[in-house]
Amino acid sequence: MPPRGKLTCTMAFHDGPDPIHAAAIDDAAQALLSAWDAAREQVTPRLSAAQLNALLAVERAEGVNLGGLAAEMDMLLSSASRLCDRLVASGMVERAPGRADRREIALYLTPSSRILLAELRRIRRLALSSTLERMSLSGRAALLRGLSEFAAAAAEPAVGSASARTA
Repeated sequence: MPPRGKLTCTMAFHDGPDPIHAAAIDDAAQALLSAWDAAREQVTPRLSAAQLNALLAVERAEGVNLGGLAAEMDMLLSSASRLCDRLVASGMVERAPGRADRREIALYLTPSSRILLAELRRIRRLALSSTLERMSLSGRAALLRGLSEFAAAAAEPAVGSASARTA
């Protein structure tokens, strides 16, 4: 058995599903997820993963309505509403009448949430830079290529994904 923390993969790449390869990637991705979570734990106020994801969704689509946020986060409207209520109460999100339809409520980041997201990115990027410095140039290039392709594939809608999560 390889030492803990070391990824060894002797599988040949091939087309189609590969559960063993997916498991190896899942194990290796833990280091990246740990950097993300460690940064989230260091910012004040502390945010849950769902709250952070909601802030990032609002950041990507300033003025999004509650239905758009629920769709973006793949959750029920009622769950998105409760999540939004918590973010408004903590001063992270503002509600305002929609520009196109005044009956609709639009969501915007507050100045404090913008500062929090900037600090989160600064902390996360420092941690990632430290790890990347210990990698070879070719390893960093391969990682960037692979993660870029992974992000593009993840952005494509999955076949049969109509479930909604709760917060």
